[in-house]
Amino acid sequence: MPQGPASSSATVSVVIPVRDDGAHLRACLRALAAQTVAADEIVVVDNASTDDSADIARAAGARVVFCGERGIPAAAATGYDAAVGDLVLRLDADSLPAPTWIASLVDALADPDVDAATSGAVFHDGPASRRVLMARAFLGLYTACAFPALGHTPLWGSNMAFRRRAWLAVRDEVHLDPELHDDLDLAYHLGVSHRIRYVPGRHMRVSSRTVEPRRFAICFRRGAGTVFAHWPADFPPVRWARVARARFSGGRTASPRVMGGDASPRRGGAEHASRSGAAR
Repeated sequence: MPQGPASSSATVSVVIPVRDDGAHLRACLRALAAQTVAADEIVVVDNASTDDSADIARAAGARVVFCGERGIPAAAATGYDAAVGDLVLRLDADSLPAPTWIASLVDALADPDVDAATSGAVFHDGPASRRVLMARAFLGLYTACAFPALGHTPLWGSNMAFRRRAWLAVRDEVHLDPELHDDLDLAYHLGVSHRIRYVPGRHMRVSSRTVEPRRFAICFRRGAGTVFAHWPADFPPVRWARVARARFSGGRTASPRVMGGDASPRRGGAEHASRSGAAR
């Protein structure tokens, strides 16, 4: 049976954005019910689903919040705003967390110098002989592209966590453009002022749908768009220097506002960029 956090007094919220993915969501919620450390709440963000995703979530005891603006960035932000836990953990509806998943991220955030944590995964579908190799290749490519752009560890939305106070510090800066990657964008906003830790171990299994050719092309395009949306303020050499100064001083350095581009900051600016589009 799940037990409350033994190594931390922090409360835990798990956020799951979902749109028309009821069958996967049911399996995900079943896996969350088997955690060695129980979440204090599970928040399922219904991103205008037309299937029974919301009913499945309620039947499993999750709290359902509605987000009418389609797109993972808007849905994820709605969930983070709704979460009441000290720690906010995020995964996707097609994720299957191992029983140790919550415990691993809670342990990582027990370090007061760490404000966010992320980890990898293996695939739970596709050819059995290639599930680990394919996942490593996909996530390795993501890290190889994102790390140089950020100057630090990126976040991955299917397996990540952060302190609620860290979210509150940047929530007015994040982008809600559905054509950007919300996890990479959040890493841009958190990464200078808040430390991100990578958690080793196989604590997560995810669907291999992302590596299907069409989905992968969309994923790559949105990743590149997220990087370019942060230029010129976060052009790599400029960002690297700012990250290095923050690490050397041990202080908290505010992130610059993003200049120009179609991806406007979340609040203020062009509403059409942050409140429209389709979920990825």
